[in-house]
Amino acid sequence: MAGSAQTYRKVLALTGPVLPVISFLGRLPTAMCQLGSVLLVAETSGSLATAGLAGGALAAGQTVAGPLLGRAADRYGQRVVVLAAALANAGAVTGLVLAALSHLATGWLALLGALAGASVPQVGPLARSRTVALAHRAGADERTVAGALSFEGTLDEISFVLGPAFVGLAAALAHPAAALLTAAALLAVCGTAFALHPTARQVTAARRTGAARTRLPGAVYALRATMALQGAMFGASQAGITALTEQLGRPSQTGLVYAAMGVMSAAAGLAMVAVPERLALPVRWRIATAALVVLSVPMLFVNTLVGLYATVIVLGVAYAPHLITVFGLTERLVPRDRLAESMAFLTSGVVGGQALALALSGRLAQDHGAVAAFAVMVVAGALCAVCSWSVRGLGGRRAQAATADAVTGVAAAPRTPVDSCVDS
Repeated sequence: MAGSAQTYRKVLALTGPVLPVISFLGRLPTAMCQLGSVLLVAETSGSLATAGLAGGALAAGQTVAGPLLGRAADRYGQRVVVLAAALANAGAVTGLVLAALSHLATGWLALLGALAGASVPQVGPLARSRTVALAHRAGADERTVAGALSFEGTLDEISFVLGPAFVGLAAALAHPAAALLTAAALLAVCGTAFALHPTARQVTAARRTGAARTRLPGAVYALRATMALQGAMFGASQAGITALTEQLGRPSQTGLVYAAMGVMSAAAGLAMVAVPERLALPVRWRIATAALVVLSVPMLFVNTLVGLYATVIVLGVAYAPHLITVFGLTERLVPRDRLAESMAFLTSGVVGGQALALALSGRLAQDHGAVAAFAVMVVAGALCAVCSWSVRGLGGRRAQAATADAVTGVAAAPRTPVDSCVDS
């Protein structure tokens, strides 16, 4: 425990006390806007279909544009990209609110939802890549880098617990528009602060090398696929939990059940830094995916509220370790000049997988009950496990950019293939 605390102190020494605060508040709107847009459009239009279309457009926009923003950050630096995206996103979210309150046609709502999703400034992925870059720039050891990934993963988990909870509270006490306008304000203020923080300039300096884009090892694409499957588990569990709480006559417990799972996941994420270094990342990945399967199967047999709480809390133990391990493997495999893009790809995969699975499992739950949605979750977990056990080329040396190191500004070693990974 003392060692873990020391590791996190080192991480905070790299970032300073302000950066984690503004990065957390800057990523909170991402967790608020998906649910907030659905609740807002449902209330103003009276149509769940229209609300689903607006929410789906937002998720699609983020899934497609997220990696492009990450690529731009790798090429031009985080400062200009995040600043432009944060202000654009604040404007798009505000526009969506005004359009919904003005009862505009469905097409306009979908368009504004897509714009709101496409302009998400990707504070979470970019904060992760920035903190890792600062660690490498300072010559930190691998435990500190792992601690940085665990810390950022925990901030993500907390934001995805508090964001929907805040939206639900605002909708109950006032109006969903209040939550989205708050999100727009956070984007404008904290997104700008994240973009202008001095650490953005430190990470940017060595990005402008003029070299050709380095190619990725093939295993990176398997990691992206498994993150989409993780997102599918989130979406299916959300649909199943919603259906079961309604079936039990306790729909008000839906948010609390999901929050309980998120809190346990965040706690497990913080504890990841205590895992011994001798337990290699590929082994951790396989253990984590096995846990996803084993701990999700009991969800198929839950039929009481107490049982639901117990099973989701236990399942939460597997979520963050899997996410953090995949981020860690990606950080090792990708060249430094594509780190922000790769982190954004992983996050977009979660968003896209969650949206698709929520749509599919929501329909299944409506027709066949909560167990059908939970079955989708178990299948997604099993596919994650298949991925982790079948992919090769996850060990070996860290991939490097072929020109200059993106963090230290010194010449990088020639790029070495990672075991049996092949370029794609």
